[in-house]
Amino acid sequence: MNTLSKFQTYMTGRKAFLPLSLVLSAISAIAGMTPYILIWFIIREFIQVGTSSQTSINTYAWWAAGFAIASVLIYFFALSLSHLAAFRVETNMRRHAMKKIVHMPLGFFDNNTSGRIRKIIDDNASITHSFLAHQLPDLAATVVMPITAAILIFVFDWRLGLVCLVPVVLSMSIMSTMMGGKGKKFMKMYMDSLEEMNTEAVEYVRGIPVVKVFQQTVFSFKKFHNSIIKYKEMVSGYTKMWRLPMSAYTVIINGFAFFLVPVAILLIGNTGNYAMVILNLFLYILITPVFSLSIMKSMYMNQAFGQAKEAIDRLENLTSTEQLPESVNFQRIKGHDISFKNVSFSYPGANKKAVNNVSFEIQQGKTVALVGTSGGGKTTIARLIPRFWDVCEGGVFIGGVNVKDTEHKDLMEHISFVFQNTRLFKTTLLENIKYGNHEATLEEVTRAVDLAQCREIIDRLPNGLNTKIGTEGTYLSGGEQQRIALARAFLKNAPIVVLDEATAFTDPENEHLIQQALKKLAEGKTVLMIAHRLTSVADADKILVVNEGKIAEQGNHNELLKKKGIYTKMWNEYQKSVQWTIGKEVCHV
Repeated sequence: MNTLSKFQTYMTGRKAFLPLSLVLSAISAIAGMTPYILIWFIIREFIQVGTSSQTSINTYAWWAAGFAIASVLIYFFALSLSHLAAFRVETNMRRHAMKKIVHMPLGFFDNNTSGRIRKIIDDNASITHSFLAHQLPDLAATVVMPITAAILIFVFDWRLGLVCLVPVVLSMSIMSTMMGGKGKKFMKMYMDSLEEMNTEAVEYVRGIPVVKVFQQTVFSFKKFHNSIIKYKEMVSGYTKMWRLPMSAYTVIINGFAFFLVPVAILLIGNTGNYAMVILNLFLYILITPVFSLSIMKSMYMNQAFGQAKEAIDRLENLTSTEQLPESVNFQRIKGHDISFKNVSFSYPGANKKAVNNVSFEIQQGKTVALVGTSGGGKTTIARLIPRFWDVCEGGVFIGGVNVKDTEHKDLMEHISFVFQNTRLFKTTLLENIKYGNHEATLEEVTRAVDLAQCREIIDRLPNGLNTKIGTEGTYLSGGEQQRIALARAFLKNAPIVVLDEATAFTDPENEHLIQQALKKLAEGKTVLMIAHRLTSVADADKILVVNEGKIAEQGNHNELLKKKGIYTKMWNEYQKSVQWTIGKEVCHV
């Protein structure tokens, strides 16, 4: 499907607006050329001594003014229609993209940052608006004006007409070279650089609090700075590459008088009819810049078309990720035990399996912990339960029902997950907590706040639960945000809880409070938890040691210590780390 056809799919209810806009734009261009002819007639009246008529001159003048005004008005209506079509396309592109985004698998958001998603959807939709509203209506004028001008220059004097085409042909050949393959390649690089800069800028701004705490301002700015320098070098290099061709184009297209005047002098010398030659020369001096204008418009339109094509392709590539299929005859979840049966999983585009033939069970109401080195596959295993991704082999079952055969809404209602990176919205604490259960009463919210150890956070804020998060309200520390997220999980009260490093980025005080809250949250529930601090999983009913996507060891804390394997080594290393002390180094002079 070509680019214009793609735009048509988003132009619901206004598909006729754009063709009509092109027709009106073409009529406007013809009306805009007519005053040149009428000016030629007015000048002819002046130079034809003894035959000039004031009435005729006035008539031509009024007609010229009328056509000029009509050209502007018709063009105004053409742009009005194109803008209406463009607004519909821009709105529908954003709406359709967001409809697809909200139904993407949860794992999609691990691979696409919010800055990148915003840039692709918001900015690229705006790019297409500019192309449809402004550049595309000019397409008709860009085609009609040079055709009309070419007809006129051969009607009045074909010899001068041929001469004025010389700079036009030369300049067009230069322009076609500039807008060829290198131009298209540059457009892709240009969009890539803008996308990269936008992503790095958003991530940098969001990480400023952490950057300042660890005094890494220069280091953290490096990636953002490098993306800016890369963009600058690319654009500067491209600009310098076309410096000479653009200079030659400008000189040739604006130097048409150097071609016309010598030929006009020769015609006067050969024919002796200086009046008509000068009159025609004056017309050609007026008309020839029309070609220059058309060439420049075609250049901008070609550039805008390239941007629009790249924009819509990027938006469709972003939303091309397949949504997780839902079974037509889905089954309701009745039990809350979890079992992995010969599960294997690879991330899209990866050659190595992140999870390789994993099998284990979590009995209803029991707690199982995943431990192991970073990158071993713990988080991937945990995220296969709420269907961040679908397994490639085997199956994940809840209460004997394959998660692929469940309704998405039903699956989400049975699972709460608390991750190390919390997601709080820029709204009130009350609304943030009620995301766990929109129908919860204030009494239920208050109970969830107490269970999540959030009471002291709420009490010290002037507006309590009605305090807004973000620029319009207050900021919370990482540990405080985690406790608010826990209150949300308490309010949801799902029978299955997935905890992924819930205390990873918290200070000791918040960690203690969060650990207390997690124990209450896990009571009577089926829990799968991931933790690097082994003391937090020592009381788990079962511990699974994950290594390179496989279950290397399993058992409770004491059973694993007796095996003297990977877990024993990890435990001993952990015990040594907690005994580290900072002492004074003795220097001998």
